[in-house]
Amino acid sequence: MDNVRTTDAPDPAAAGLLVGKVALVTGAGRGIGAAAARLFAREGARVLLAARTRGQLEAVSEEIRAAGGTAEYAVCDLAVAADVRAAVERAVDLYGRLDVAFNNAALSVPPAPVDQVPERDLDELYTVNLKGTWLAVSAEVAAIRATAGTGAIVNNSSVGSLMGNPALPAYAAMKRAVNSLTESAAIAYGPEGIRVNAIAPGTTLTEMVRAWNDHSPGVVAQLNARTPLRRAADPDEIAQAAAWLLSERASYVTGTVLPVDGGMQA
Repeated sequence: MDNVRTTDAPDPAAAGLLVGKVALVTGAGRGIGAAAARLFAREGARVLLAARTRGQLEAVSEEIRAAGGTAEYAVCDLAVAADVRAAVERAVDLYGRLDVAFNNAALSVPPAPVDQVPERDLDELYTVNLKGTWLAVSAEVAAIRATAGTGAIVNNSSVGSLMGNPALPAYAAMKRAVNSLTESAAIAYGPEGIRVNAIAPGTTLTEMVRAWNDHSPGVVAQLNARTPLRRAADPDEIAQAAAWLLSERASYVTGTVLPVDGGMQA
């Protein structure tokens, strides 16, 4: 009967989904990551933002603090194991613990079928999107275990990982591997009370998607036509799903890859 929840404890989500939590967000300088950092702070978390671009991190952190939230940052390249560990350690050094993490950082490459994807693009996608997520999960589990004891991790995948993706085959393959990593970690760390889930966003109005549309004009309109809600998501809508999965309101959810796709997979 390990990790049995009781129902008489106060619900911290009544005041905010992440009140009292320390949260790490990777890829937090823009797009979904920046939206998540802002949201997590509004929901009561103390946030450590991590990304490669200092100027973006400074801007988002200052915005959060101006709104009354708590935020610091660490410049971090997910391709560098020492950077990943240092970002996690900075969160613990600043705030004394780590409770939750959103592994959002990723990169994309120009669309191309399998036989036309340059090997260097495949290697770069592996290093950041899969290996970087692996390194982050490993460091975060160790920090949660050593400080908060229990907690939650959400990895950002893609709806493109749930089906064949001839336009972005290498990107989709790495994201499908992230799904497998998520499920494996959920099984491994569930007995300790550490939940691990993923979200699979559909078309979202980020710089990455806009760049894809610039390269392949009309692709966003085509994707919207395949989406029952007939529109793309705002980054904040994706961040909302991550916040819920990290919160105590999702206390019995682990090992899940949650589509947040406007019904594209329906």
